[in-house]
Amino acid sequence: MKIKHFLVAALSLSTTLLMSCSGNDGHNHDHSGHNHDHSGHDHSSHAGHDHGSHDGHNHITPKNAGDHGDGVIVFTKDQAKKAGVVVKKIEAGEFNDVIKTGGQVLSAQGDERTVAATASGIVGYVNKSLTDGSSVNAGQGLFTISSKGIVDGDASAAARVAYDAAKKAYDRAASLVKDKIISQREYDEAKANLDRAKADLNTVSGRAATTGVTVTSPISGYLISLLVKPGEYVSVGQPIATVSQNRRLQLRAEVSERYFDRLGNITSANFILPYRPDETLSLSELNGRVVSFGKASAAGSYYLPVIFEFDNTGNVIPGSYAEIYLLGAPRKGVISVPKGAIAEEQGLYFVFVETSAEHFEKREVKLGANNGTSVEVKSGLKSGEKVVVAGAIHVKMAGLSSAIPHGHSH
Repeated sequence: MKIKHFLVAALSLSTTLLMSCSGNDGHNHDHSGHNHDHSGHDHSSHAGHDHGSHDGHNHITPKNAGDHGDGVIVFTKDQAKKAGVVVKKIEAGEFNDVIKTGGQVLSAQGDERTVAATASGIVGYVNKSLTDGSSVNAGQGLFTISSKGIVDGDASAAARVAYDAAKKAYDRAASLVKDKIISQREYDEAKANLDRAKADLNTVSGRAATTGVTVTSPISGYLISLLVKPGEYVSVGQPIATVSQNRRLQLRAEVSERYFDRLGNITSANFILPYRPDETLSLSELNGRVVSFGKASAAGSYYLPVIFEFDNTGNVIPGSYAEIYLLGAPRKGVISVPKGAIAEEQGLYFVFVETSAEHFEKREVKLGANNGTSVEVKSGLKSGEKVVVAGAIHVKMAGLSSAIPHGHSH
């Protein structure tokens, strides 16, 4: 009986193993038509995917990008014309020693006149729009001074009273001197008093108005400073404004004492004004000249003044502060380029050199002195090479466009 049960169990196990080898559920999987060799799927190349470059993405730079290989930037003549790019041949030449400092534009001596109060009282503006920089004409009314309510009284009325009294005294003296009742000296004094009173009356009577005495501009020019405000009290002779003819201006540079030994070589200067930051003005083009330079610093100061005088073309405001480049002794054989030729990247400086037609090279240079218009190039550039002197930013952008990936090509 035990043998019978053993045979049945063995037979069941054999049947199960046979079905397992032929496939699940009795289905026989014939692999003869399924090639596991994967010959149609090349895992070494992955059908065009380059796994040796950026995880399978092949970066292709467009042909019209700026880089033409080996760091050369391609910039066509049409592109240059549209962008305003200018190329110039650079030659070694003369370049002045430079001292960079700061200073101020001032009105030249002799061109300014002070307007003083001709009476005591409360000041007012003839024109409410009167401000610093306003254009004025000689004899134009600027201020009124009213003495009403002031202890000294109205200046015009006081001058009239003084004149009348002097006139009576003179008439009396004139009749008495004929009869030799008074001396000639007394008569002369009476006449002098009358002349003074008449002059005082003429000073105020011609400018008197219902609002008070009118104060006029002594010259034609520009108001460079208003020293009083409407409603303020002024005394006779007190300065109330300054008028400048504005024909000649001064440029006063403040120079550190450490440059004292170089001041004698200074011949001219370039300067930049805060309201014209993209323009460098040259004294040589403004009929400028050196007036003087200080040989001693003021008390409490470590700076020496260097003063120039130049013609005002009408667009320089007296009182303006300036960035100044003092030009000293010339040096020969110096390579220099305009400021617009220099490009800066992370503290390094570059120029773009034309190597052939429409091809440019970005080249690092070491810079020297800067005179406000041009910059000395100490190394990196040779005399005779052609450099982009205007529009360098456009050539730079063309070069940058080649360094940035332009998409993925699959």
